[in-house]
Order: sequence, then C-alpha cells, then structure tokens
Amino acid sequence: MLKKLVPAALWPWLIHKGSLTRRLKKSCAGELQVRVLRQDWGKAYFEETQVLGIHNSCRVWQREVLLLCDTYPWVYAKTIIPISTLHGSARRLLYLNNRPLGAVLFSDPAIIREKLEIISVNTQQYLYQKAIKYSAVKTNIFWGRRSLFWISRRPLLVTEIFLQPPG
Repeated sequence: MLKKLVPAALWPWLIHKGSLTRRLKKSCAGELQVRVLRQDWGKAYFEETQVLGIHNSCRVWQREVLLLCDTYPWVYAKTIIPISTLHGSARRLLYLNNRPLGAVLFSDPAIIREKLEIISVNTQQYLYQKAIKYSAVKTNIFWGRRSLFWISRRPLLVTEIFLQPPG
C-alpha cells in the first residue's frame, strides 16, 4: 500500500539497504558533497527518543547535513547519537566534519542496522520545517527513511529526507 503513495522514481532509493552515500555518488554526474548544517549537543525530539529507546532528557549528539550533487541538495540527513553510545571507537563519530557518516557505518562489520523504516514528512512535522528550507521542489510532503543502527549494542538513529528524486 505504501509503495502506491511514493513517487515511483523515489521508491528504489527508499528501500535501498546499502550505503545511501555510495549510491548517491554513483548517480551524481558531478561531485557528491556533504555540507554540515549543524553538529552539537542537545536533546532529541520525542519521536526520536522513542525509536532510540532513551529517556527524553538524555543528552545526544546531533548532526544535520545536506548531501549535494554539485550544488543541488538531494538529501537532508539528521543523525542522533545518545551520549551513552559515544564510547571507545564510536567517539570518532564526533569528528566526521564533512565526511559522510555512511562511510563509517557501512565499513565496520560490527555496526548493525536493525531496521529501515520508510517515512512521510508533512507540513506539521519538525523535519518538514528543516527540509523545506533546502528543497528546490515545493511540496506538502517529503519522503524519507529512518534507520536504527547499533554500535556495540548501543543505538544511533539516522533519518534521511529526499528533497528530490536523485539522478
């Protein structure tokens, strides 16, 4: 049923189980860039805490980026990492700067993706307000995906919102 609601060109991107960054690089005729919008400590939104299984007062590292093909924004991505996850080698995630998170997540066999959830984001949701600022396409709904990863049995949440169908 959900597949019927999603634009046909976007569906394969939403269900892709591998590294989105790697796939975007293959589809971008120019240079794929990561533009950091925000990296800092804060608190997650209620919905994010529910997916992560953490208390709403838990301190988290937040990273928001745009994935651009040349200068065209294709994806707005938000990563939420609870402070309890950032131990040992996971601390390197604090220092990614403009490097893609996917390069770390998909190169370490100890990191596990639990689930990939397709999401729709409408005008009433906070992610819509973030995404619409960077989209060349004006719409009332964005489609995206949310992935829960585990690093040493500790959670990390990645949300990717497609600003336009890549390619």
